[in-house]
Amino acid sequence: MAISCEERKEGNSVVIHVNGQFDFSVVQEFRTAYQDCQGKDIVVDFRGTEYIDSAGLGMLLNMQTFLEQKDGDIRLINTMPQIKRVLVIARFEKKFKIE
Repeated sequence: MAISCEERKEGNSVVIHVNGQFDFSVVQEFRTAYQDCQGKDIVVDFRGTEYIDSAGLGMLLNMQTFLEQKDGDIRLINTMPQIKRVLVIARFEKKFKIE
């Protein structure tokens, strides 16, 4: 499974783990992971992510819109250098907290 979700009691947050490739092949899995997360702090953990493309970037934007989160309310953590490079080129540091 490329996408897994973990709800944390402290802080009312949800961590979504992305493993392997974050592309069009995981759209439905990713959407299911955040569908019931209204009003929660969202953390997307890219520790196991090897690749991201424009579909992955679009999924992050769609999640932000769906959850009605403001800029910076969603944290993207454990980004490998190649993933972080794509996020910075796309100027996602203006939309998300990248750690």
